[in-house]
Amino acid sequence: MALTVASFRADFPEFNDGILFPDAVVTTWMAVATTLFQDSLDRWGTLLQTAQELATAHYLVLSARDRSTKAVGGIPGEVRGLATAEAVDSVSVSYDVQTSAPDGGGNWNATSYGQRLFQLMRLMGAGASQL
Repeated sequence: MALTVASFRADFPEFNDGILFPDAVVTTWMAVATTLFQDSLDRWGTLLQTAQELATAHYLVLSARDRSTKAVGGIPGEVRGLATAEAVDSVSVSYDVQTSAPDGGGNWNATSYGQRLFQLMRLMGAGASQL
């Protein structure tokens, strides 16, 4: 089955908001994900579309973060690590991101979708195609 905006949104309904995740942006990141995994059918088999969808979701979340940052006057695309503590007035929260971030996940650790994809990559024995 070919990856389409409709099939992606059906499998990942959290991306159904066409304002936050416009079709054009979904299509762009689907093309990237499809290209990354285009030569991987033999290895991924029936999980190929899942890998492509997880990569698409990962990139959509990063894209939405950039648009959100820009909307409040920040610099989109700025690289920063995962937050481990946050404080507002007298309330603070911190997270132990090391327990949920796979070692060696790099960029994929920036979203839960990327983390899931990276875990599948390890199980499948290979990640996306690289030149």
